[in-house]
Amino acid sequence: MIKDLLKEEETKMKKAIESLKHDFQAIRTGRASPALVEQLPVEAYETTSPLIQLATISAPDARLLTIRPFDASVMPNIEKAILKSGLGLTPSNDGKLIRLPIPQLTEERRRELVKRVHKRVEEAHIAIRNIRHHALDDLKEWEKEKLGLSSSPTKRAR
Repeated sequence: MIKDLLKEEETKMKKAIESLKHDFQAIRTGRASPALVEQLPVEAYETTSPLIQLATISAPDARLLTIRPFDASVMPNIEKAILKSGLGLTPSNDGKLIRLPIPQLTEERRRELVKRVHKRVEEAHIAIRNIRHHALDDLKEWEKEKLGLSSSPTKRAR
């Protein structure tokens, strides 16, 4: 029972760390990375889907992302999603391909990114800490139940 609890809590902690890694991949540094836009929600076909399901995303060089939609009719929707995303990127469309030039980072943008990273790391610390506290509370509760169900008078007196 305790081993199951520990495995469950370890899984939750790993998920929190994976979420943090995923968030780090989506931070716009000065280098082009498909992970930057892969999970952008795009309204298409009367539903919202991540961009990765609607297009092929590649980084032909260090400062450029290219997005080739599987269906050209969703191109305006993809452009809207990129503009709404708050990434500070401006798409250019040639009818078949969307180009996203990645501008150089300014000092102000770097400071903003550092603040965002620190905030996200603190959120991950808090999530892991809460998972640990819940596990400890469960263990204490089980110990109390065990002591309460015991027939030994010395254990009840404690």
